[in-house]
Amino acid sequence: MEIISMKSHLTKSRLTLALFTSITLLSACSEPTVPKAKIAEMSSAQVIKDITYLASDDLKGRASFSVDIDQAGDYISQRFSEIGLSPLAGNKNFKQTFNVTSIMPTALTVTLNGNTIADANLGMASTLATLSWQSIENINTHIIGEADDMRAALGKMNNDGGQHLVIIHSAHAKTFAGYRGYFQRGLTKLNLEHQGAIVMVLADDNEITTVDVNARISITEKTLTNIVAILPGKDTNPATANEVVLYSSHYDHLGVSVDGKEIFNGADDDASGTSAVINIAQHYAHQGTNKRTLMFSAFTAEEIGGFGSKYFSQQLDPNNVVAMINIEMIGKPSKFGAGSVWMTGMERSNLGELLNASLPATSSEIYQDPYPEQGLFYRSDNATLARLGVPAHSFSSTQLDKDQHYHKTSDDINSLDLASMYQVIESLSVATQGLVDGSITPTRIDVSKIRASGKIY
Repeated sequence: MEIISMKSHLTKSRLTLALFTSITLLSACSEPTVPKAKIAEMSSAQVIKDITYLASDDLKGRASFSVDIDQAGDYISQRFSEIGLSPLAGNKNFKQTFNVTSIMPTALTVTLNGNTIADANLGMASTLATLSWQSIENINTHIIGEADDMRAALGKMNNDGGQHLVIIHSAHAKTFAGYRGYFQRGLTKLNLEHQGAIVMVLADDNEITTVDVNARISITEKTLTNIVAILPGKDTNPATANEVVLYSSHYDHLGVSVDGKEIFNGADDDASGTSAVINIAQHYAHQGTNKRTLMFSAFTAEEIGGFGSKYFSQQLDPNNVVAMINIEMIGKPSKFGAGSVWMTGMERSNLGELLNASLPATSSEIYQDPYPEQGLFYRSDNATLARLGVPAHSFSSTQLDKDQHYHKTSDDINSLDLASMYQVIESLSVATQGLVDGSITPTRIDVSKIRASGKIY
């Protein structure tokens, strides 16, 4: 899921052969809650092999723009090829490569009401290469007082776009530091369609009389790659065959610690979901009866803003996408029990209701997101497609309120319950069968009720 914190002082051990063997036996002996006959083509050993590689130290945390994520992409591409899937037209080796704009602040000085502001009390997000503000006439000015909602105020500026100078009361120092650190790490944008800037000043001034702001921002292009495969629909009716069911995950993670000594393996987040997508693809390819077209995507750059899914969404007609099953962090038992799964935004379409109706009576149901206060519907790649009306939801089992490994270096293979994860994959395979064979079609999401993405950061 999208970055909240990267700080960790935990250590981890490498996966040993003995542990691999014991986990394999556990998965083989555990009785899944769905009929095995329906998922006979899926192997727990293969699932374990996939996640063990994707979460290995060899891939050094699969950070965006690294050679390590390219290596992970090669592995996923090879698996898609072995399964017998096809790349999208125009893509080579299942790789959907595109450019993004990397934005890094290099200099910022502010004089406010005649006083020069210390660097530690300044922060900036900008899609403009330079800023030179000597008056307040052509910029929007804001004062966030002690009792005001800083996050909401910045969110509105971000959605509105334009150029903003924001004076923030020192009561918000902790929140200010979080935003400042985020902006200092640099921003990534799919394009610079929206030009704007937000300059933050931590000060207790109640008015702005004079101002002098000067800033420089480095703007460069970098390359990212999604891994996308299709299994063409087999219905004799072209309208049905061309409808798309999308299974997705993100295969990027956080890379290594600042000192390079620790690895953020991202076993749960989201090697678990990527392994699920690969093996669900294998299940349906072997089944060979899908009436609708199935698309399987491992998105890049989810952790830095969801740019893989944003680019992907521009390469197809969202009206053709019947549903998006985005699989995110399924490596540990949920609060509802081992092998159970919940979905975000269940109230936004009837997809959850339809999937539960498809599950056998002996199966665990798909539950509603138990953490609505976390805003998880907007924190993964499903949000991009949902903003286009697609019934796009994330499916997870993480206990995010208790997960000690989330975005920590301890999120490695040792922290997972692979038997529970395998049961989740089985359940999703069975529950989504109706989407695949065309017997169920969920309602669309009302785009007017979906929060827009930001224009500046």
